[in-house]
Amino acid sequence: MAMFEFGKDLRKLFVQARESEDLGWLELVSVDLLAREARDLTTDGGRVSCERPSRTWQRASVMWREHARRSGQADSIARALTTANDALAAARSDDDRVRAVLARSMALLTRFDLFGDTDALAEAGQAARSATPRRLATLASSAGVHARIRARQARLSDKAADRLDAAALTDSALHALQRHNPGEADDLRLEGAALALESGILQRDARMLDQAGRDLQALVVACSPDTRPLTRARALTLCAAGLSALATMAGDADAMEAGHVMFDAAADQFTPDHSPLDWVAIQIARAVDPAAPTGPLVQAERLISGRGTVLGGLALDLLVSREVAAAAGDGDLMTLARIQTRIRRRLAERAGPPAVFDWAVDQIAMARVMIARSTLIGSSPDQAAFILTEAAEAAQHHGVPVLADRARGLIASLSRGPGPYPPSATNGPFRKPGLA
Repeated sequence: MAMFEFGKDLRKLFVQARESEDLGWLELVSVDLLAREARDLTTDGGRVSCERPSRTWQRASVMWREHARRSGQADSIARALTTANDALAAARSDDDRVRAVLARSMALLTRFDLFGDTDALAEAGQAARSATPRRLATLASSAGVHARIRARQARLSDKAADRLDAAALTDSALHALQRHNPGEADDLRLEGAALALESGILQRDARMLDQAGRDLQALVVACSPDTRPLTRARALTLCAAGLSALATMAGDADAMEAGHVMFDAAADQFTPDHSPLDWVAIQIARAVDPAAPTGPLVQAERLISGRGTVLGGLALDLLVSREVAAAAGDGDLMTLARIQTRIRRRLAERAGPPAVFDWAVDQIAMARVMIARSTLIGSSPDQAAFILTEAAEAAQHHGVPVLADRARGLIASLSRGPGPYPPSATNGPFRKPGLA
């Protein structure tokens, strides 16, 4: 009886929340329950009895997008795009048309975050530009979408001026959202803090770092673990990643330990099955520190392997890097040969031509083995620099600058000449790889 009553209460929660503009309640439900609600809304939008099919399908698109963001399922992004198109076709007012177009743009943006591909980012920008909102709330939402797109473009350009422009656009959009659509403000505040944090580290700008830290701390305080666990965890992860990067620069062991504590606090906000990709992102950010345990990274890679996500590729690259570094440190040529064979087998067993991102991950893995072997036997890794240059260009063009940075770090290690396998090859400047 108690379970039955709980089910009724849960359904009431969904019914009440469907009409709410604030979707923060989605953070409380599991990824499976989120998919079920998205399916129900998709079906409801097609019913003859549905009073507002465009708005219902637009909400379904938001649900599918959030499911993809938390699960890494490509099918969910496809459904988010389909329901956004259905919402546009059923729209009877200018506001509904704008909402549908923005839903499509956000779905494309999420596809870029999860799977890379700058074509998806460009298409998201085209969709957003086609929206002509008139209501203030919809205008604020449109400004938020434009700011998100601009921030990603700025990260790919790596120009300080582009980052400053993106930060200014984000601040302007945040003010509009806080006044007219506060339910969407937290996500954009996270993205703005991530951009400021990354820019501050790259430019060694104490003012940017201080501002990013204050924004993130305010967000952590404002988000209760009982009501907004994912937003709180994402903010804690950014705090920890920024602190760890600064500690590495300064060689501050105490600050590094404080970063580890923050990572643990972020991971404790939810279980891996509640939001798999958020949990994986935490483990990847933590594993950039070579001293971090390997077990959680192995679990993270297994959790999302085979889905073609950026996070999955980054996790695999970190694992290969650690394996190669350990074998090189032990002088174990046999283990290096086994790693190389495994990489070649993965290349041979992949069906069809490799995706750009998968190809770049495999090429960097092969180059890591070549560099380690040449260091041990005293030869020159003749092809490694060429392989890494092509991999870096492919990763950058595909929209994954963090992987390009890792490849460039390895190229830089080659220019320093023979020596121990560089632990710095596992990291690079702090970036937020697709976490929203």
